[in-house]
Amino acid sequence: MMLEDRARLLLKTLIERYIAEGQPVGSRTLSRASGLELSPATIRNVMSDLEELGLVASPHTSAGRVPTARGYRLFVDTMLTARRDEIVSASSLPPDQPQKVIAQAAQMLSNLSQFVGVVVAPRRSSVFRHIEFLRLSERRFLVIIVSPDGDVQNRVVLTAVDYDQSQLQEAANFLNANYSGTTIEDVRERLKGEVEQLRGEIVTLMKTAVDASSEAMKQDQEEVVISGERNLLAVSDFASDMTHLRHAFELFEQKAQLMRLLDVSSQADGVRIFIGGESQIVPFEELSVVSAPYEVDGHVVGTLGVIGPTRMAYDRMIQIVDITSRLVSNALSHRETGGSPGAPYNPGSRGR
Repeated sequence: MMLEDRARLLLKTLIERYIAEGQPVGSRTLSRASGLELSPATIRNVMSDLEELGLVASPHTSAGRVPTARGYRLFVDTMLTARRDEIVSASSLPPDQPQKVIAQAAQMLSNLSQFVGVVVAPRRSSVFRHIEFLRLSERRFLVIIVSPDGDVQNRVVLTAVDYDQSQLQEAANFLNANYSGTTIEDVRERLKGEVEQLRGEIVTLMKTAVDASSEAMKQDQEEVVISGERNLLAVSDFASDMTHLRHAFELFEQKAQLMRLLDVSSQADGVRIFIGGESQIVPFEELSVVSAPYEVDGHVVGTLGVIGPTRMAYDRMIQIVDITSRLVSNALSHRETGGSPGAPYNPGSRGR
């Protein structure tokens, strides 16, 4: 969207004042804050044009205006200049302790932003080194999966038919001999066309066991770590409207929805900003999300971010999220990656 310079400056000034003060911004305030020598009448005309474009709105009880989701988006994409301050230069995360890194990163995001910090834990590797099947009773057996690093997962499987221990051993031997070191997902695909030499009941058994193994490996880990939900109680935008606050807490409770939201962020490089009300990605108009993926040894394994009110200082949130993602990547990787907090700032892509 192309705006003339005067309109762009007034919109930028309005959004910055509204973020700072939380009150509708009037023409006289804009005249003083923008540095433009324009009459209040001229500014009102420009505001009227911006309102027609859907960039600002007039609350029914005020002569001032507030930004809309569309206005925030234009501000974030074209007017925001983020600086890399020494926000977390003194922060450190414990190397090679993934769960502790994740917990501290969520708390760090919350403390620095004074909003909600959220981290999607690294996806557990689904590669298996060894698998065993142990018959428990009629039509019940235990799957034991050992990962390359020695992690053990168990899952009880119920089957439509009964298998004796020799059949279970035959299936386990075949999987270990042919698929050890590959992912459970790859095993599932390859089983569709590579096991003609085995009896049909053994193939069915292996497919059932592989499905159960996949579920077992997805479980037994806290997928989303959230810190600082209570910070929203101090945000005037929420404290004055319990409906808004309830919506926010419902999002934190429905972690599956939160996972879908943050999973979008892992598909792109750099910081992304999602503004409530502009799409279905963020389900509530009052919330915005600033997020970024993090890596282990160059591979994206999760996402972290800040969730707060739409009226937030986006430039500062970008810095906090960007630097925290670099710290987490460094702490979890077996080599030095990324840059120092003093490196030139490049926020990467930003998306809806």
